[in-house]
Amino acid sequence: MNQDIIVNSNGGNIYTPNIISFEKRQIELEKIEEKEEKQRQLNERLRKNSPFSNFYQFNRDFSKQMIWLAGKNAKAHQILLFLLDQMDSYNALMCSYKVIQEALGISESTAKRGIKLLKEHGFIGVYRSGSSNIYAVNKNLAWGSWGTNHKYAKFEAKIIISESEQSKDIQIECDKVKQVAIKE
Repeated sequence: MNQDIIVNSNGGNIYTPNIISFEKRQIELEKIEEKEEKQRQLNERLRKNSPFSNFYQFNRDFSKQMIWLAGKNAKAHQILLFLLDQMDSYNALMCSYKVIQEALGISESTAKRGIKLLKEHGFIGVYRSGSSNIYAVNKNLAWGSWGTNHKYAKFEAKIIISESEQSKDIQIECDKVKQVAIKE
């Protein structure tokens, strides 16, 4: 006995006999996901071809906070501008303190104090990944993509490692790479 299990797809109204199988609902959801992915790809192509692709949007509502930050701690302000400059289109950047130190010519303690201040006052969020941090600029302060992409904030990250963090002994020789045929 192979019977479909049915779900109600009309917003929870049990009195309306609008029911579909799980398989049909799965197909509907896959079509919705496919449509959203196509829209994301279109937005990305438009952004790359736009004369504004190297811009980020800044919310004027936070001008007073930015002025305060510049007066309170110029190095923290400099760190924020570095993060804004380096972040990807989803406001994220993955790097270590060492990258920030070397890029800005500051000490480790200055970098840590600046990031702590930025985090405490809501300019950025900081997430850990191994020995590196993922810095996400507050999407209400500034945004590096289309305004409709907010729901994708913090999902991807641009990763930067400094030259001093890179291993000198890792090299890939191209002639040793082989292609493998995949049978379908």
